[in-house]
Amino acid sequence: MINNTTLTRRRADNPHEETWHIYFNDVRIGAIGMRAGVPVLADQWGWSCGFYPGLEPGQHRYGTAATFEAAREAFETAWSELQPSIPDNAFAEWRQDRDWRTEVAANRARREKLAAAQVANGTRR
Repeated sequence: MINNTTLTRRRADNPHEETWHIYFNDVRIGAIGMRAGVPVLADQWGWSCGFYPGLEPGQHRYGTAATFEAAREAFETAWSELQPSIPDNAFAEWRQDRDWRTEVAANRARREKLAAAQVANGTRR
């Protein structure tokens, strides 16, 4: 089990929304962002803590807050409660999935068929 609790955040690529992705080392473990379409008197910020694959969806934590700072504090509390129960292989499972998705995207950008399609039609060597 990993006990280091250092988290970093990076602004999401979408310029039309204020969302921050939260990372534990290189694994994206959640997000904090402004909620869309909520009444002005409702909490304007939402957060989610958890990652898939690696954790089951029922293990994820969610919440809302009036300010970014309150959302960040609630996220960090949820992470500190969730982290001790996460096995090391969960992080490895997420990394493996991330790497596979990156490879698939690169193949598509080069207009190459996926490995399974090449095997199915006999073009893979």
